[in-house]
Amino acid sequence: MKAEASEDPGGGWRHRVHQVIFEAETHEGRLFDISLITLVLLSCVVVILDSVPWMRAEYGAVFDAAEWFFTILFTLEYIFRLVSVKRPIRFALSFYGIIDLISVLPTYIGLLFPGTEYLLSIRILRLLRIFRILRLTAYVSEAQVITTALHASRRKIFVFVAGVLTLVVVVGTLMYVVEGEANGFTDIPTSIYWAIVTLTTVGYGDLSPKTPLGKGLASLVMIMGYGIIAVPTGIVTAELARAVRPTTTQVCEECHMSGHEPDAVHCKYCGARL
Repeated sequence: MKAEASEDPGGGWRHRVHQVIFEAETHEGRLFDISLITLVLLSCVVVILDSVPWMRAEYGAVFDAAEWFFTILFTLEYIFRLVSVKRPIRFALSFYGIIDLISVLPTYIGLLFPGTEYLLSIRILRLLRIFRILRLTAYVSEAQVITTALHASRRKIFVFVAGVLTLVVVVGTLMYVVEGEANGFTDIPTSIYWAIVTLTTVGYGDLSPKTPLGKGLASLVMIMGYGIIAVPTGIVTAELARAVRPTTTQVCEECHMSGHEPDAVHCKYCGARL
């Protein structure tokens, strides 16, 4: 349900801005989200192309102008997000608030370091603009389902990872004893590295057993690798099946969380009225 005007932090216009920016149940909200997704993708394309030397030399001025265009738009959007919520500081410190800020800061920081040819390390700040791609998760409803499923299966995944780590330590130690330094297994950490590469079926080939016993142990590890890969997939899939339920894009004005049921009256995270 839509929030009442009396609950708006500073007037009806702020509530209307909040509906357009944070929700996609209205025509204006959907149009805003589609436009913002398009701008985010275009800005990321500019960052990627700007990293190609010959394109930077040929179209550097165009890329710079496009970057300032995107930066100004995203800055205005960030400001409107802050003024349309009841608790601007809380939003600014949230995950998406930080991502929004990181997506525009590098361009402004570049103004403070005009001599970038002498401070080449500062160029890494330009790459931070690629964090804009993370903003897309705020506009994909399935992202909330995946996040819920991963959170629900965190303990099972932790136990699984702990079991895998125990296995690679045991196998790596055995391989160190069986093969030894003469065959490239110079120490236990190196042998554990080989066990991880083999168990995950990556198989770089930089290390390989030479003795019959070592090859037999490696074969067992490879076979176990195929079975182990399927375990976390099954865990997350089971939680995904439980997490899938109809939700809306309505965002709570108090805690800025989404994923509420269509008939929800109060936020399921903080209890505030929607």
